[in-house]
Amino acid sequence: MTYDLTLLLVLAAMGVLAGGINTIAGGGSNLTLPVLMLLGLPADVANGTNRVAVALQCMVGVRGFRKHDRLDTPAIIPILIPSLLGGVLGALVAALLPPIALKPILLGTILTMSVIILLRPGFIAPPDGTPVKDVRESKGAWWTLFLAGLYGGFVQAGVGFILLAALAGGLRYDLVRANAMKMVCSLAFTLVALVIFLYFDQVRWVPGLILAVGNMLGTWVTVHFAVKAKQSTIKWFLFVMTLCSCVAALVF
Repeated sequence: MTYDLTLLLVLAAMGVLAGGINTIAGGGSNLTLPVLMLLGLPADVANGTNRVAVALQCMVGVRGFRKHDRLDTPAIIPILIPSLLGGVLGALVAALLPPIALKPILLGTILTMSVIILLRPGFIAPPDGTPVKDVRESKGAWWTLFLAGLYGGFVQAGVGFILLAALAGGLRYDLVRANAMKMVCSLAFTLVALVIFLYFDQVRWVPGLILAVGNMLGTWVTVHFAVKAKQSTIKWFLFVMTLCSCVAALVF
């Protein structure tokens, strides 16, 4: 298959933006999936190909947050269990069905997150010193993580908002540590989904790796910003990104 060079360059540029958005908020795939489809990829193949970039982006993000000591390593396994269970189920469904069915859920999630940030900022950005909860003691957070994995396995776009609701809102992580753990969860169920999409021949490596270069660069830059920024700054950045993601989802 031949690809348009201009569209590949646009894809790389969108990857930089998506990597930054996904690192500190969510919804970056609303920018990259339409470009992948403009390259001639069917929706299911675009969905699978996008996971190559997301997986590599998450590796860069996890490494960056861990380097700056923002990753709660002991809590990874308990948090990954519900995320992976949902991710496997979601990816299996996605391999057989078009992802457009979940667009209303995506828009509803993004709009809800915007309202919460405005009306209840302490929910998504807990005050300094707020104790972190154990996921094994919070059924609500457990099931939210499962649903995030289910949604993320099905279609990546917007899953960061659901993960942040569980990690910052449910388990009370500050936004930097919530984003660090969000990267771990996304990496886990994205790798599972990628294997399933590869099995169904729904991955194209050339656009996937070009997109990945942009995603990784955007993530690297944003991690360095996030670990130095104030929580209030990240909160408003998250709010702006939710609105941008909502517009992108409506347009595309």
